[in-house]
Amino acid sequence: MMEITWSFHPFQDLPPALIHAIYKARVDVFVVEQHCPYAEVDDDDLVSIHVLGMYGHELVAYARIIPAKEAGELPHVGRVLVTAPHRGHGIAHRLMDVVQDELRRMYGSARSALAAQSHLQEFYEAHGHVRVGEVYDLDGIPHVDMERTDP
Repeated sequence: MMEITWSFHPFQDLPPALIHAIYKARVDVFVVEQHCPYAEVDDDDLVSIHVLGMYGHELVAYARIIPAKEAGELPHVGRVLVTAPHRGHGIAHRLMDVVQDELRRMYGSARSALAAQSHLQEFYEAHGHVRVGEVYDLDGIPHVDMERTDP
């Protein structure tokens, strides 16, 4: 199994080469692979904690944790990905475990929200999230809102 190094970074601490790697991976997965033209880079990047899974100098897994925007809301997990050559080895499950550990470190629990592509609902359910609404279209892809409400 690959030895992946996990790290956590506020945007301002990311060196340019890692910002490039993050944006390249996100565009490759969410825009090119999924044939979904949308504004992939957004202002949430500036306030997020960026979770990186590196194999040597290669970014193989990524997610971001967006702090709750208002009191009483949950932090949001987003842009969860594993690059195409590294899928099918359980890295996405490990990534979610790492994200939940970081949520516990940051907030004292793994409580969080996410907008899942509907075909990935079972994947997120395996990590404690439950669906909290109906399927909706987001940039041409069916999504469901999900929350994890237990620590």
